[in-house]
Amino acid sequence: MSAVEVSYTVDGAADAPVVVLANSLGATRGMWDPQVPALAERYRVVTYDGRGHGESPAPAGPYTIDDLVDDVLGVLDRIGAERAHVAGVSLGGMVGLRMAAREPSRVHRLAVMFSSAKVDPQGFLDRAGLARAGGTAQFAPAVVQRWLTPSFAAEHPDLVARLEAMIAGADDEGYAACCEVVAGIDLREDLGRITAPTLVVSGSEDPALPPPHQEVVADGIPGAALLTVRGAHLANLERTLEVTGALLAHFDADGAAR
Repeated sequence: MSAVEVSYTVDGAADAPVVVLANSLGATRGMWDPQVPALAERYRVVTYDGRGHGESPAPAGPYTIDDLVDDVLGVLDRIGAERAHVAGVSLGGMVGLRMAAREPSRVHRLAVMFSSAKVDPQGFLDRAGLARAGGTAQFAPAVVQRWLTPSFAAEHPDLVARLEAMIAGADDEGYAACCEVVAGIDLREDLGRITAPTLVVSGSEDPALPPPHQEVVADGIPGAALLTVRGAHLANLERTLEVTGALLAHFDADGAAR
């Protein structure tokens, strides 16, 4: 399958270096709302809805991780960007890993957040079956419970409702096909080929992809740094200042990617 034209938003100066923010399975570009204003002060920030999510199309599957990479490359081509810093959470981090290994000239610096190079597939295959049988809304509350720590969720009911709506709003077949991408992924052999300076971020209380997953990624990428933050799977929402600061420090480390 070739790339699809996913829906995207660009914030920041047109001549600034580009940052692409890639989403978790089930999330839209809105998951990055806390990070965009600060990043856009010095970068051209691209957020997008992955295929099957939000405002993007949901072509018939199956999909591969390379299809999802091609979608991102298509966005970069449309905005005239030869390369970008890339940050991704969960499935978005897997897209970043594959993109950095496969297209090293397109990735300047990489941030892989709350993600994995290989997962236990059964849970994602089960979720794909549920999505096809009864839609994504049925398990949206259970997924959000894994995205946020219980105390943070209790204090932010409006955010919980918004995240559940993101999942429920995904195309059922598109979501299922993306679940199957995650289930079938094995990027461990790609790790050693990644030359982009890489920051791996781990959530200390992440029940979806706990810290050992990120340790494997950090150990496999030459020179990668590992940062552990408090919080669960979408710790960019729960620990906004810490995660945003880490991204800025990483992308700023050796000057802009002009």
